[in-house]
Amino acid sequence: MKRFVFIVCVMLMGTNVMKAQSGLRLGANIGIPLGDVEEVSNFQAGADIAYMFGIADMLYVGPMIGYTRFFVEDIDNEIVDLDMEDPAFLPIAASGRIALAQGFFFGTDLGYAVGLNDGNDGGFYYRPQIGYNFGKIGLIASYSGISVDGDNFSSINLGIEFGL
Repeated sequence: MKRFVFIVCVMLMGTNVMKAQSGLRLGANIGIPLGDVEEVSNFQAGADIAYMFGIADMLYVGPMIGYTRFFVEDIDNEIVDLDMEDPAFLPIAASGRIALAQGFFFGTDLGYAVGLNDGNDGGFYYRPQIGYNFGKIGLIASYSGISVDGDNFSSINLGIEFGL
């Protein structure tokens, strides 16, 4: 009997995790720039919104749109005075997630990041992530990358998301 009650409790917890993954998700993240942008930027921030559909047991997919900005340091020294506009992108992607045991999940976003600055054409967008859901709130660690004409705008991020 104890075993039966334990199994039922585990199944109910799994159902709550599945419900927490589906639906509208709002997220925000901050990060440390890497790659080519690391030379001129020391901070990245972003926000996104996604709608996740449960298509199979513990598998969720849906559209995602966001905003990512790399904050550029002003370079002002005796040799050069450079005041560059912060690179900003609008990622539009397909998002996928696999719910793992006890609230953990693994996911990725794949798509195109539209460049929002003059001369910024945008490029291929990818963002693998791992996280943990505390009900309708999730903590996410991710790596995001945008490949733009041979350059790479990437960062390691820490974020939070809210399920609505």
